[in-house]
Amino acid sequence: MTKIIGLTGGIGSGKTTVAKMIEQLGYAVYNSDTRAKNLVNESSALKQEIIQLLGEKAYDKNGLYDRRYVAEQVFSNKTLLQQLNAIIHPAVNQDFHQWVERENFDLVFKETALLFELKLNLQCYKSILVTADESIRIKRVMDRDHKTYREVEKIISNQMPERRKIKLADYIIENNTHLEHLQSQTEKTIRVIEKELSY
Repeated sequence: MTKIIGLTGGIGSGKTTVAKMIEQLGYAVYNSDTRAKNLVNESSALKQEIIQLLGEKAYDKNGLYDRRYVAEQVFSNKTLLQQLNAIIHPAVNQDFHQWVERENFDLVFKETALLFELKLNLQCYKSILVTADESIRIKRVMDRDHKTYREVEKIISNQMPERRKIKLADYIIENNTHLEHLQSQTEKTIRVIEKELSY
């Protein structure tokens, strides 16, 4: 039976960078965020549900999901955000399990921002949290996405507090310094997991 390792981290933590490092070590990584972006355009059933919730403007004139519009609607309305998650995440979860069957590996990694919020860690053998100081995360997102300090702060306030995630995670990778340090921590964590699974 395939063992699933959950990989998570708040916005700006560097979880996607860690996911790429894990792929370079030869493991299959499922990126929930990327698949969600694809599924909202590929699935007509999802599209109908999202339009029912948020209106026709949730999709642009070309029929593509309007991420900017949707973000404006949900990030100031937690109820609406929860309703949107309740539409998208079951579809992503189903897609993930189909992917696991196709990949047919002994060990796979599931990268998802909402691992603990959606209790997806309960489906995993172990979980890895990529973490960084909030001030560092905010600066990274401001530089990367050209958002204001307040905009990033608002996104972080909608995510589970870091201290709660730290208590729930099996492994912690800190990403406060340089890439070489992140790489060595990632490799060390994977070696520990491999060792556990070899018993």
